[in-house]
Formats: sequence, C-alpha cells, structure tokens
Amino acid sequence: MSVAPGPAIRVRRIRCATVRHELDVPLQFSRWRITHREFALVRVDAEDGVSGFAYGLTRDGPVAEIVGRSMARFYEGLDIVDPVDAFHGCRLTNHQTLSAGVGMRALSLVDIAVWDALARSRGLGIARLLGGQPRSRVATSIVGYPPSMTPTGLGEEIHGLIERGWRRFKAPIAADADATVARMVAAREAAGDGWLGFDANYSLPSVGAALELEERMRSLSLGWIEDPLPQGDAHAIAELRRLGGTPLAVGDDQGGSYHPEALLAAGAIDVLRVDATSGGGVSGVARVIAQADAAGVPVSPHMFPHFHTRILDGLGVADYPAEWGIPGAGVHPMDDSLEQPVMTDGVMAPLPDDPGFGRVVDPAWLSRQEVIDHDGLLHDLPDDACMSA
Repeated sequence: MSVAPGPAIRVRRIRCATVRHELDVPLQFSRWRITHREFALVRVDAEDGVSGFAYGLTRDGPVAEIVGRSMARFYEGLDIVDPVDAFHGCRLTNHQTLSAGVGMRALSLVDIAVWDALARSRGLGIARLLGGQPRSRVATSIVGYPPSMTPTGLGEEIHGLIERGWRRFKAPIAADADATVARMVAAREAAGDGWLGFDANYSLPSVGAALELEERMRSLSLGWIEDPLPQGDAHAIAELRRLGGTPLAVGDDQGGSYHPEALLAAGAIDVLRVDATSGGGVSGVARVIAQADAAGVPVSPHMFPHFHTRILDGLGVADYPAEWGIPGAGVHPMDDSLEQPVMTDGVMAPLPDDPGFGRVVDPAWLSRQEVIDHDGLLHDLPDDACMSA
C-alpha cells in the first residue's frame, strides 16, 4: 500500500461518542433478535485544525471506553505521515485486547479517522491518498428488512428497486427455515436473472442445519450464502463448502487474530468478506485484501459503502460489489441520511471525490438519536465532514 507524499499531521485529541438508534421493528434472524443499532463515532483532531471521522457498529461492546483507555494516550501528540506505523504501534501497546473482537473494532475506527484527518489535511480524497482513483462499480441492495417482511412484500420491494436501476440483491435469514425459503423463492422470482445472495447472519447452528437449508434453496442459483455458521470454526465452513452446492462468503465483523488466515488455509470460502470498521481500519484491511489476492479469493466489503468504496478503490481492488441498505429499513441507519448511490443498470457511479471520506456526519440525524458524548465530540463540527441542514 502506497501513500501519497505530503506533510505529517500531529494528533491533538481523540474522542468517541456512542449513538443508539431504536428500530421501529425489531430484526429477528433465527434466534438472534436486534432491537436497536448502536454505533461508535470517532473523531481525531489534528494540530492544524483538521478533524477526521469514522463510525461503526459497536455490537454492544464498550468501544468508546477502549478508545479512551487504550488509544488516546498512544495517538495524542503523535506525528503521523503514514498511519500504518501508528496502527501497528498502538496494537502492540495492548496486544491481548487490541488484536481481535471489540478491541480491534475500536482500533479500526481510530485508524480510519486518522486516515480521514490526514487526507483532509492534504486536500485529497481517500482513494487518491492511497494511490488509486474513484471508479464506477456494481452494487448490491440489501433487501428484505425487517426479516418479518412477507414474501409478497419482498418481491414488490425488488421490483421497485429494479425500476430504479438495481440488478443485485441480498436478503437475510428469517425467523425459521420455511419463512426463509418462501422469501428467497419470491426474491428469485422478482429478481429474474439478476444476482441474488442470501445472508444467514451466523445464525445456523450446525453444518447439518446449514446444508439442509442450502439444499432447499439450491435450485434458486444463489450468488452465495453468507456467514452461515457462528464464527470460529474454519473447518466446519470448509465442510459445508465441500458438501454444498452454493458458494460461501464469510468474514463480516471479523478481524485480527488468525483472520483471514484460518479461512484461507482451510479452503473454506469462495469470497472473503472484509470490513474496515472491525477488521483493522484502512491499515489492517490492506493486509487482509493482499492475503486474499495471494490465495486467489475475491473480496466483498460488508456495508459501510461511504468508507469501503473509497478504501477499496484506493487499494486498487478492481472487481468488488458495494453494498447499500435501503434507507429506513433498519439495515444501517447511520448511512441512511448520507449521500446515496446513483445507479444505472446495476452500476453505481463513484461517490463525490471530496477530501477524506467526504460528508460522513449528519448532525440533524444525530440530534434525533440517543447519544452519549461525554467529551463533546459533537461540538464545533467542521462543515466539510457534515451533511448540510
């Protein structure tokens, strides 16, 4: 990974706020019930007056506390030309906590915000700072939310999206197998020969259960089954891949220790899912993508299109689908009021090539949420990072 040359920034302060959005309709994925979406919003202030931002799901982990206790003391006062060195240096200060799980999630967000601050300081978009450029690419619409949506409703949703230029769709697991199959049959009928994926959300309890469901949907020619089993058993995923007839895409919300090495070494997957907000930020995900490339496994980013399209374009990933949730559906509410994609026959135009990651903060949306902001992160927000009123 190359970084465009330029002056360093000196980190003055790092802050993290917690944002909780209550869902109008809970999301039920098999046994997993989600009543809210909680995000961590990180801000990095530099001595030159520039601020960088990042946000990601907390998954109800203490992200803000870890940022304050384990990262602020390392980064504050640091001169940064290449954030990769700082990322690895910070990780080594508390390797047990920061190498995986919620600790890696916290470090990932700080790293993204540092890259954002550096790019804004130099007046460059992230893609160009990393040596690439913004590109058009195919994009997937995440449909079928909430999972209680009827098959008829899902089909109507897809028909409406086709009229708006979408050609790729992905739907989640429902409360039980029969409801899931009925929804996916309706989705295939509506999508026609368009790409259709299925997200199991790590909700299937065993290889046998996953194989039984896969067999019921095999005739639908799914593009992939995503995250079928709970994290941590690459050999079980490999067994499912060997016995099943549908490609497997795995890796959402993973990062750190032995990821993606375990999945790649076991020959477990057809597509590696990557997430900069939980799997190492810009600095760490570059390594993950390089490992996948060396193994001949394509990558696909997990949501967060305002970050991932700019990062992967910058890293020169030529062929990957962006992912977008439908605003108001509860998929990813912190994205909903930000810039939305312009679609033409399944292809998304590049997002604006603004400095850093562009406008990734919406004060109006934040004002309607439950926010814990002990350090005043939301005070004096810079205009260039914010959606206008």
